[in-house]
Amino acid sequence: MFVARSIAADHNDLIHDVAYDFYGKRLATCSSDQTVKVWDLGEDGEWRCTANWKTHSGSVWKVTWAHPEFGQVLATCSYDRMATVWEELVAGKSGVLNGGGGGGAGERGQSHWIKRTSLVDSRTSVTDVKFAPKQLGLQLATCSADGMVRVYEAPDVMNLSQWSLQSDINCRMPLSCLSWNHSFNRNHPPMLAVGSDDPGPSSTGKVHVYEYCEGSRRWTRIETVVTVVDPVHDLAFAPSVGRSYYLLGIASRDVRIISFKPLQPEMMMSQFKMEWLL
Repeated sequence: MFVARSIAADHNDLIHDVAYDFYGKRLATCSSDQTVKVWDLGEDGEWRCTANWKTHSGSVWKVTWAHPEFGQVLATCSYDRMATVWEELVAGKSGVLNGGGGGGAGERGQSHWIKRTSLVDSRTSVTDVKFAPKQLGLQLATCSADGMVRVYEAPDVMNLSQWSLQSDINCRMPLSCLSWNHSFNRNHPPMLAVGSDDPGPSSTGKVHVYEYCEGSRRWTRIETVVTVVDPVHDLAFAPSVGRSYYLLGIASRDVRIISFKPLQPEMMMSQFKMEWLL
């Protein structure tokens, strides 16, 4: 049985996204008021706001946590055409802020979120940002209203100020959301799904699935969901939990779940069979 519990978030405008950390003990919210708030779950079961700061000069569409292996790291994206990476630093006993690659003065036990970098390659609103599976290292992907997906990597996880653009994909449709497939192995390379909220008709569908080819070092479109013709607002791959196929949930006019079945798993470039789950 699920019990709903409300939180007085006190944002001054519409809340666009809510994200749990890996352990479900921390929560981040973002809003059109250009701020992000971080909430910590207390022992009494109550959520308390422990950080609140202005992150962008436009509406903040999405917020996401990196895997805790890389520290307490957030990424945000905004209408201001930027994606930004933030790192939490906590003041130790001496009052010095401790964290990967940074420092400064602060009150003992108080946390501060430091902007490590802003990714400014997009010429239009950055509509989604997601960290890659930790097996790929510290990577993140962004998508934009101009139809571009960009994949960045931090070559030194101790220096989050330096990120390099690894790949860009022109999807040729306005993009609203993306999802990494976190269930991959050596036979099935990294995979991304992207969705479009373009209200106009499209002969190529609103959802595309891409796979990374190590040989050519390029992302290749391997599947198009032509049956989804309404604007897509969100999508997500499900964890595999031992399944021999992948599940992709799509939030459009209704919710659809698609099953991707590799036909020849021994091949590096997978071939897929697609089915609807009713």
